[in-house]
Amino acid sequence: MVPIDLSTDRLGGRSDDVYAALLHAHEGLDPDASAALNARLILILTNLAGDPDAVIAAIAAAAKR
Repeated sequence: MVPIDLSTDRLGGRSDDVYAALLHAHEGLDPDASAALNARLILILTNLAGDPDAVIAAIAAAAKR
């Protein structure tokens, strides 16, 4: 398996815009609806990425505390 580089910022300086959109999408949602939104978003972005190994690596990175 090829190492996955998750440290590179590929958002072209728009990280704050993405973060704000994510927060806005969660406004007013109860915890269950928020979790469902996250699950749908993950599946949509997984399909967009088209690289299961990269997505699995990202999940592992996000799960680290």
